[in-house]
Amino acid sequence: MKAGQSHITSAVVNASARDVFTRMADAKNLHRWSFGTWKTEISPDGLVLGTSLFDGSQIYVHIDADAVRLLIDFHLGADSKKLVPRIQLRVVPGGQVGLGDDQSVLTFIAWRSEAMDDDRWRRLTASHEMEAVLVKSLIESGQM
Repeated sequence: MKAGQSHITSAVVNASARDVFTRMADAKNLHRWSFGTWKTEISPDGLVLGTSLFDGSQIYVHIDADAVRLLIDFHLGADSKKLVPRIQLRVVPGGQVGLGDDQSVLTFIAWRSEAMDDDRWRRLTASHEMEAVLVKSLIESGQM
């Protein structure tokens, strides 16, 4: 087993949890904040094909959003028929953690597959750290 099977990062966003969830669940916003899925193409059934900013590789993404629990599973894979839920986003209303109702906590959780080498895992964890900061900025500035 490789070290570091999961990675978690969070950011406090000055927007309601419902607003943050809605923006993060929208496939049309994925290219704005996800370094692994820039230049997205969205099929009529909602399946996303994105291109990595790092190496030009392509990956399919199915967004499974649970509006009741404010949880999003991103099912990923090179084969659109074999997607696995490797990335989760959870939005926690600010009031639940002592913040204001117009704030929320956005948390990214990544799961490492055994096929992922150390360099790729490091790239993913560093990306998520920056993506959380980027999402916060985009939402708070009204750009997303």
